[in-house]
Amino acid sequence: MKRSSILLALKGFCVGATMLIPGVSGGSMAMILGVYDELISSVSSFLQHKKASFIFLSIFCAGGLLGVLLFATPVQHLLTRFPLPTLYFFMGAVAGSVPMICRKAKMSRKSWYLSIWAAAGVLCVLLLSGTPVVSGGAAKASPLVLLGLGAVAAVALVLPGISVSYVLLLFGLYNPVIDGIRNFNLPLLLPLGAGLALGILLVTRLLERAMQRYPQPTYLLILGFLVGSLGEIFPGLPHGWEWIICGVCCAAGFAGVQFLSRFED
Repeated sequence: MKRSSILLALKGFCVGATMLIPGVSGGSMAMILGVYDELISSVSSFLQHKKASFIFLSIFCAGGLLGVLLFATPVQHLLTRFPLPTLYFFMGAVAGSVPMICRKAKMSRKSWYLSIWAAAGVLCVLLLSGTPVVSGGAAKASPLVLLGLGAVAAVALVLPGISVSYVLLLFGLYNPVIDGIRNFNLPLLLPLGAGLALGILLVTRLLERAMQRYPQPTYLLILGFLVGSLGEIFPGLPHGWEWIICGVCCAAGFAGVQFLSRFED
């Protein structure tokens, strides 16, 4: 297997291993690892480049599935036993991705005023996180409503910094979806999955066009999403020796992403 394929599978593995962490979306981790643009392009232009897109998505998804199967439980265990060091590691990873996104946005001193787009991204995440969660109700909705809710959830799945788990909680669908997967509840899963697939196709196409035509505002908005997600990840301040441990973990997350971004270049 070529080195690029191994690296792609490894990035998919990392996305799969971490996407169930509260506040960490799959889009965030893909952006942090520098594979987000290619993912959007592969999904959006799948019909135009079937073979290349299929190979790319197959390798990435295979790595992601392996990451979910092997590391979802250990990562949850780390969150339970060592919540602060684990979450500080991911905070460091988010911080490490900031220079990469600024490079993609081609920021300069003359374009500082464009940072308003980053502020707008932060505000969107904060407003979403402050929205009261619906308790039940949506799980018993009609197939057409579930189709629409799936399309809305796709926006959170595609955009970095917005946790799809929280959006499902917002609609009162998180527990029903988990139970539906366990019990193979097709009347719930089929319309929701169809809406999710439709939403992904629409959002990725719009996002790809935005990246091509308006790269600076788009990447800065994404940067705002990522920075806003830190509020969801932040576990509070450490105490005593935890300061050293959390500091090391944060630095490790930052250094790891910087290393991967240089390797990608």
